[in-house]
Amino acid sequence: MAPTRPPRIPLVARLRAPVDGASLAVVRIGLGLLIAIEALNYLTSDWIERSFLDPAFHFTYAGFGWVQPWPGVGMYLHFAALALLGLLLALGVAHRVAAPLLAIGFAYVFLLDKAEYLNHFYAAILFLVLIAVTPADRALSLRARRHPERPRTVPTWAVWILRFQVGVIYAYAGLAKLGDDWLAGEPMSTWLLSSSDLPLVGSLLAGEHAGLLFSWAGAAYDLAIVPLLLWPRTRAPAFALVVAFNITNWIIFDIGIFPPMMIAATSIFLDPGWPRALIRRTSELLGRTTRDDPEPVRAAAVARAPVGRMLVPLLTAWIAVQLMVPLRHHLYPGLVHWSEEGHRFSWHMKLRQKDGLATFYAVDPATGDRRELELDGLITERQHIRASYQPDMLAQLARRLADRERRADRESAIRVTAPISLNGRPASLLVDPTVDLASVEPGLGPASWITPEPPR
Repeated sequence: MAPTRPPRIPLVARLRAPVDGASLAVVRIGLGLLIAIEALNYLTSDWIERSFLDPAFHFTYAGFGWVQPWPGVGMYLHFAALALLGLLLALGVAHRVAAPLLAIGFAYVFLLDKAEYLNHFYAAILFLVLIAVTPADRALSLRARRHPERPRTVPTWAVWILRFQVGVIYAYAGLAKLGDDWLAGEPMSTWLLSSSDLPLVGSLLAGEHAGLLFSWAGAAYDLAIVPLLLWPRTRAPAFALVVAFNITNWIIFDIGIFPPMMIAATSIFLDPGWPRALIRRTSELLGRTTRDDPEPVRAAAVARAPVGRMLVPLLTAWIAVQLMVPLRHHLYPGLVHWSEEGHRFSWHMKLRQKDGLATFYAVDPATGDRRELELDGLITERQHIRASYQPDMLAQLARRLADRERRADRESAIRVTAPISLNGRPASLLVDPTVDLASVEPGLGPASWITPEPPR
């Protein structure tokens, strides 16, 4: 008699199969603590004032012009709430309330101004959304401590959707590094020279081939790290490399919470029960006994896992969006690092160094006379620098300046001269200086008024 094949397990059943929730809890704890620390940094510095209160004008995202800073002390209260919610998330208290509120509150800050766009803030929002929709508080939380009878497991999909999201960041970051500039060592060489005063390693960073070495190593790391993490035999050394790589970046470059956040997030590739194994082994070394967390999940508990029938469609939609959005820059002509069309949300990290400052002019349509426009009191120096090399922000500011001219009973065209240097190239005009940028309507199509990128 031919051997009988084992029955196939349906996809939904596989996605709902229980695994230890401890690794997901570590991501929850790390993310909550890092958001709390970041919020406290804003509260104890002048960042809130400089970024959100000083500017009279904010470069809002399309469709989100209604998102404006809270008046008065509202922004300080908002960041205080973020710090509190981050701590609640880390502790595993009121997860179903704290996690969504933290995701919404952090997204609100992110949407206030394109001049403040950071890839690691965008990554934090995505991680927060995923933590909010998963039962990430089932393990290593005050909730689990108060209810020891409840299962400590999570459905398999909750672990794998985090793994997917981390993998997307690494994969697209690595693919983006296969461009001519990066493989030629720019802008890495320029940045390493600026860090040559670091003790011990400064002279190495200023070496002739340091830029090439760091650039190629960075590309190899981003492209290879996920496969190495997925293979059990290389998983442990690969994660050690993750820790070393991100700590190195943290020391050399000023990139905020991104390195520790990626260490915490990438730990999701380890065995789901690794935190318990680590706690148990540490306790044994200290001569202490630990009470093993009981209770594998029962079938009835798995059946009550969240999302239900919409699980597969929702996961498919999330995966499709995360895969397609970073590719949209291929719909535009030219080099994305020059035109910036499709640059945001594409994981093109640390790939461009742009220098230059834009000047705005009001031009009388009848006489052709032009006046240089003052920006003081409207935007900050930081906003001016960021807008100077991002054409959509130049057009957005031009429309605001045209409104200001009309309020002064002057009908003027707004033209911009923006000489920009990209990754060491000679400065070249980013936008056509003869075009009235105030008359340019925002849209998804390629902008004909952006000039072609200069050759290397």
